[in-house]
Amino acid sequence: MPEILAENLSGKDVMGTDGAELGSLYNITMDLASGSLEHLIIDPAETVRDSEFEYSDQGRLLVPVERVKAVKDHMIVQR
Repeated sequence: MPEILAENLSGKDVMGTDGAELGSLYNITMDLASGSLEHLIIDPAETVRDSEFEYSDQGRLLVPVERVKAVKDHMIVQR
């Protein structure tokens, strides 16, 4: 995957590989010790119900970065 600046990702829409809209990217977490990215933090779309992903205490979806399949007009994550 080519390099993408984090500032270009903020607010980007996130969809599942099944075409379902998940929401928009709020932030990304990382492990400070290793520097590896951990989770996408997504403001869920109103249509999201009982997601397979964990939720933060603030009600946002936590999607492991390993699930990212593509970043173009939308971020696509494996479902």
